[in-house]
Amino acid sequence: MDAGGTASKPPMGVGTQPWPAPLTEALTGQWIWQKDNGPANTWSAFRKKLTLARVPDTVRALIAADSKYWLWINGKLVVFEGGLKRGPNPTDTYVDEVDIAPYLTAGDNSIAVLVWYFGKTGFSHQSSGKGGLFFQADAEDTSIVTDGSWRVRAHTAYGPQTLTAPNYRLSESNVEYDARKEIGEWTATTFDDAGWASVTVKGAPPVAPWGQLWPRGIPLFRHSAIKEYENQSALPTAGTGGVIRARLPYNAQVTPYLHVSSASAGAVITMKTDRTDEKGGASVRARYVTRAGEQEYESLGWMSGNEVQYTIPTGVQILGLGYRESGYDADLSGSFSSSDSKLNTLWTKAQRTLYLNMRDSYFDCPTRERALWWGDVVIELEQSFYALDRRADFLSRNGINTLIGWQREDKTMSAPVPGNYDTELPAQILASIGRAGFWTYFLHSGDLAAITAAYPHVKSYLSLWKQSDSGLVVHRPGGWDWADWGTNIDVPLLDNAWYFMALDGAARMAEVTGNGPDAGAYREKMAALKVAFRKEFWNRKRLASPGHSGPPDDRGHGLAVVAGLLGAEDWPAVKAVLATSTHASPYMEKYVLEAYFRMGDASGGLARMRSRYATMIQSSSTTLYEHWDPSEGTLNHAWSGGPLTLLSELVAGVAPTKPAYETFQILPQLGDLSSVKASVPSAKGIIDVDITSKAGQFTLTLTSPPDTTATIGIPTAPFSGGAAAMVVSVNGSDILAGGAFTPGAQGLTYAGEEGGYVKLTAAPGTWSVVARGPAVP
Repeated sequence: MDAGGTASKPPMGVGTQPWPAPLTEALTGQWIWQKDNGPANTWSAFRKKLTLARVPDTVRALIAADSKYWLWINGKLVVFEGGLKRGPNPTDTYVDEVDIAPYLTAGDNSIAVLVWYFGKTGFSHQSSGKGGLFFQADAEDTSIVTDGSWRVRAHTAYGPQTLTAPNYRLSESNVEYDARKEIGEWTATTFDDAGWASVTVKGAPPVAPWGQLWPRGIPLFRHSAIKEYENQSALPTAGTGGVIRARLPYNAQVTPYLHVSSASAGAVITMKTDRTDEKGGASVRARYVTRAGEQEYESLGWMSGNEVQYTIPTGVQILGLGYRESGYDADLSGSFSSSDSKLNTLWTKAQRTLYLNMRDSYFDCPTRERALWWGDVVIELEQSFYALDRRADFLSRNGINTLIGWQREDKTMSAPVPGNYDTELPAQILASIGRAGFWTYFLHSGDLAAITAAYPHVKSYLSLWKQSDSGLVVHRPGGWDWADWGTNIDVPLLDNAWYFMALDGAARMAEVTGNGPDAGAYREKMAALKVAFRKEFWNRKRLASPGHSGPPDDRGHGLAVVAGLLGAEDWPAVKAVLATSTHASPYMEKYVLEAYFRMGDASGGLARMRSRYATMIQSSSTTLYEHWDPSEGTLNHAWSGGPLTLLSELVAGVAPTKPAYETFQILPQLGDLSSVKASVPSAKGIIDVDITSKAGQFTLTLTSPPDTTATIGIPTAPFSGGAAAMVVSVNGSDILAGGAFTPGAQGLTYAGEEGGYVKLTAAPGTWSVVARGPAVP
């Protein structure tokens, strides 16, 4: 299992599935809880006994909780950490759909549910203010619903926090468990719950405060069995009071496990990771108090790091330590390798970092915040198309639905959502709704339902932005006037470039959703802005706004190229600026690097990529940092993974040209590399490319999936004399010599010479292309 567990489903994407919406079916279950509404950080145990005459082939259960739940049926674990952090909008709640038929039997059955009520709003969760459980399933003539017949009791082994609490951004509390207060094998079918209290019924959906129920929209989390640590054989067999460092194979989302024997009750064991106390705020940790005798325990609050650190006192015998890995249910299906091992390492670390920052939603980091910062998401979702199978698209879809679901009456949008962060970051929102964000998602996924749902919100938000008489955008500070970390930020350049890309994305969305007049209006605004941008900021040597007194801003130059505000005639001057300007954080560096490839300077882009990321590449960390200096922030920040996209999309050259890869291109830019291989898990299936380049010969092998048409680009630059001097063969037969095309294999056509490439159009299948000719000296 390469990403945390065995995949439960084939890697299918969103296809033509309808846009998420709340349930409209009749709901007969009730929200239930203890008599009290909380308190915060409460763990409650629920049980229900029932008898079935027979078990149907499928029994669809609807299960919702504020905030997380674990489900057992007849003593078997069915769901490990169910539920999503609340909510899709400020008032509603997510609901899981689970087929429980495989766990039911004819005759007597028992259902046991453990619910963890956070009771705390943070940067990724909107607390309802009340703990709750909802369950509804129909097994033919038997209706299984949460009602007054269920039993409940507080799971008193879970207690209040005594260790350093997680910082204010996290809704989760530490998990602290006292085994002396356990309630026995309460998930077992034979457990006697007669002494438990009857639940208190709180009302049927859409009762407040839980509101309407929205299907969770993403797969249930995957989870492994308990695993051994990498240094298992070196771990001690008895506690000493010191820290035991149990090494993980890579930075992962884990729940720590222990198997110990204690001669007496009351020994305190703590668990955290090496990343629990990163700069900026503490993350979650765990505490376990032993009972006397042999015992096993798994702390259910996930944490992440490169190692789990146990502190086990003397007098406690260690029979075994381990961990369960869990995470988003998608495989690491994409790959990239080249003749440069350093770039290969960078790509792989970016892939690991991306996966680590996925669970209930995309997030910035798995320790300090776990929050849906949409500037980060723009970079993450683009990586997902090259790194993961298409189940990742459901997380992107949920992120879009959440962002538009939290749009306020004043038309502003804020991120992260859900939760209590209500501050607009205008530059990040422009990035999200425009060409780099929503449109990129559509181009790769073909999810027209997403664009149709999002476009009215995009149009509404853009109405807040005004252009001056000159055509430049008027700065909006929002609640946090932030453009990037670092120094020498020329904000007007970034404002106008992001706004230009937002208009571009909106125009494209308007066209595909039948709003043609809107598209025309957006393009008029773009034209005026482009003229004003060049007039006000460009002196043919550098970009600078009138109030900018420092050196040229690499971010502004890079983004202006990516946006299309500067053209080929400007590129030599831009490259001269970028050669000496290195102010961007890893977040904005993606766009600086991308500019090199858009300007056709792959060698320059790769050289800068190696230089800027040298410390991260050489580090023993399996993930990428938030900042260039690892001491300045987290060591697992997916906004630093832009090179993954650039290496797959622009170096290997694989990119869609019509939504969902109906048509796509292979336009490689190898720069100083001699070989590149990539596997891209597209919406139509896996695309494999294998490219080599040496003096006088260029070879490209493509395997493309059904229902696609590929444009294969053969670079002319390596050959003296260009296309006219090349001889091109496909699958062993010469098809181009001296610029003349000879029809060959069925499904292959000549598409001419353009942009430094000889282009061929290819039907699905495997194509081996070899170009030969005199090498450029």
